[in-house]
Amino acid sequence: MPPRRPPQRARSPEPAKGFVAVGYVQAARGVEGELKVAPLSDFPDRFRAGAALWAGGERRTIAGVRPFRDTLLVTLEGIDTRSAAEALAGTLLEVPERELAPLGEGEYYRFQILGLGVFDRAGQALGRVVEVLETGANDVYVIHDDEGELLVPAIDSVVVEIDLAGRRMVIEPLEGMERRPLRAPRE
Repeated sequence: MPPRRPPQRARSPEPAKGFVAVGYVQAARGVEGELKVAPLSDFPDRFRAGAALWAGGERRTIAGVRPFRDTLLVTLEGIDTRSAAEALAGTLLEVPERELAPLGEGEYYRFQILGLGVFDRAGQALGRVVEVLETGANDVYVIHDDEGELLVPAIDSVVVEIDLAGRRMVIEPLEGMERRPLRAPRE
C-alpha cells in the first residue's frame, strides 16, 4: 500500500458524526468511474475488494482497488461512469467508528485526540488539541487557547497521560516550548 497522504488541509471536509475518514477522493480517473484516492488509514484491509465504506453519505462496496503512484485507484459498486466518479471528488471515504480496528494499550486514533483538554503536570490548563500534524518522526499536537498556539510532540517524554474518558491530556513541556501567536486561517 502506498504511504498515507493527508488531503489538502485548506478545503478538507469533516467526517460525518459517528464516522471516521479512511480515504480522500482526489479526483475521477478514466471514463469507467474509477476514483483516485489518498488513503488515510494505517489498515490496508480498509481498501480491499468487498470492503464496505461510505462515500457521499451512501454505503458502498469496493469492487476493485490498485496502487497508482502515491495513491490508490478505487472502483466502487454503483459508480461506473466518469460523471458519477466526478460527483465524489473532494469527498471523504468513511467507516462508522464502531467498525474501527481495536488498538493496543496506549494507542489512539487521531480523531480521539482532537478536542482533548491539555494540562501540564501542575494542573495548569494549556488549551485544547485542535489539529494533529503528521511528521516523519512523530505526530505533533497543535494546542490552542486564547493566548496562542502550542506545538506538542507526541512522544512519551512529553505526553505523560491521555485520558479519553476524562477528555484530557497531561504533558511535561520541553524546555523552551512556548506559545506563539495563532496563525491566520488558510483560504
